[in-house]
Amino acid sequence: MTSSRVRREDRGELYVGGPGGPLRWGTGRTGRTGGTFTSGDRGGPGGPLRRGTGEDRGDLYGGGPGRTGGTFTLGGTGEPGGPGKAADVLPGSHWDLLERREAKLPPHQADIVIVGGGVVGWSVAYWLKQKERVRGGVKVVVVEKDPTYSQASTVLSAGGIRQQFSLPENIRLSLASADFMRNINDHLGVADQDPVDLQFNHSGYLFLASERAAHIMEENYSTQRNAGAKVSLLSPTQLKEKFPWLNTDDVALASYGLENEGWFDPWTLLNAFRRKAMSMGVIQSCGEVIGSSRRSCSLSLSRRDFFKTTNHSLRIQSVKVQMPNSLEYQPVECAIVVNAAGAFSNKLAQILGIGSGPKGTFAGIPLPVEPRKRFVYVFHCPDGPGLDTPFLVDYSGVYFRREGLGGNYIAGASPEEAEEPDTNDLEVDHQFFEEKIWPPLAHRVRAFEKLKVTSAWAGFYDYNTFDQNGIIGMHPLVNNMYFATGFSGHGLQHSPAVGRAVAELILDGNFKTLDLSELGFRRILAQEPMLERNIV
Repeated sequence: MTSSRVRREDRGELYVGGPGGPLRWGTGRTGRTGGTFTSGDRGGPGGPLRRGTGEDRGDLYGGGPGRTGGTFTLGGTGEPGGPGKAADVLPGSHWDLLERREAKLPPHQADIVIVGGGVVGWSVAYWLKQKERVRGGVKVVVVEKDPTYSQASTVLSAGGIRQQFSLPENIRLSLASADFMRNINDHLGVADQDPVDLQFNHSGYLFLASERAAHIMEENYSTQRNAGAKVSLLSPTQLKEKFPWLNTDDVALASYGLENEGWFDPWTLLNAFRRKAMSMGVIQSCGEVIGSSRRSCSLSLSRRDFFKTTNHSLRIQSVKVQMPNSLEYQPVECAIVVNAAGAFSNKLAQILGIGSGPKGTFAGIPLPVEPRKRFVYVFHCPDGPGLDTPFLVDYSGVYFRREGLGGNYIAGASPEEAEEPDTNDLEVDHQFFEEKIWPPLAHRVRAFEKLKVTSAWAGFYDYNTFDQNGIIGMHPLVNNMYFATGFSGHGLQHSPAVGRAVAELILDGNFKTLDLSELGFRRILAQEPMLERNIV
């Protein structure tokens, strides 16, 4: 999801056989970053997919000279009104760039420094200002190292929101966030600015279960209904009646979201939080936290009972913010630091002293969050399912959803643990689509036997290796360090409720609206995972 934001495949022409068939690279131009691609006709499974060779950031099929990232145009669709455009599907295709500002040093002092300017970080900032008792009473700084958001998980996601989780905490987070989005202009509207339009599509999520996993879906359904979610179970017959384009031969049960589910524009939500927070006085700082100063404190008697291996905790006194492309840095004294650095939050935690204690002690336990690369593929299928298409999650792990009404779709899947891709870059693995995604797509929707891959991008999950759930709240041994990270793919959809929860903890001392205490760091120290079954 970048132009400077989307990294597209740069190895030249791509020739693909049918689902599960061989992948062969052609001799197209190499070394191309942000080039343009066109797709030719596919003759069905076993037939070739032809991907054109775009000039380097040049003019190809309407992508004007020097246009960063170019555009993607589909050939031979036969649609009325000319060829469909995949450009509108890509992240960044409709973004208004953040206003360009010269990088300035952050202030010498702040009450709260939020590290990470993604949607979670800006949500925390907004709620802190919303809850402050005196106008201007809380000085908040948001530090973001990448103002282009070229690797930001927020804008590189598929933009979904659902209540179909297995943990009550996640269900309630989604319900609260959906309510926030429904009334978004009451929260994030800014005087003399255009109203916020999330382009929310209410088509719902549809989960499919095999015979072996049907009982788990029934258990999840009971949990979801008890938490207040509007979800319906469908038999194969009911499923076929509602979605006749779906192959239900091997489906035992389905779960369908009736309310508060669908997808929206991630960039709009991020920018709305940012715009509103800055209008309320939040300071934006472009830079990277590269160091900190800390001092030791004595633990209270009640906390010593839990941390039997130590009598001391740490307290962060300041963070060192380095300016982009510079050796210049600014120490910022602060009372509280919020780690909302997403996929890179473990690196920040180490800088701030988390996990730096002796091995085998609580002080030596690191933040279990790491980047995991996920691919999103854009494809065109003129005969594919239409307006009634939900965000479908197959029991194979493959998902897809409609994008607009022009026969465009996006799809993806999480790889097996042993096949996790390298995270040193955002290159796309097209063979993963060929071998792992297309066969289940073609099996589930017969129209997808003939499709054209028009583009793809990669982004990072802030993957919690401990239990794939968010880590929310204060670190027990660094008593002015708060976490809002590790959501493993559902941070975007939970961001409104998570931001409010963290602000409540900081300003009120406890959770007021939703009790998320089970999602705190203590579960990691106690080795008590909160396992979520429905990770997509």
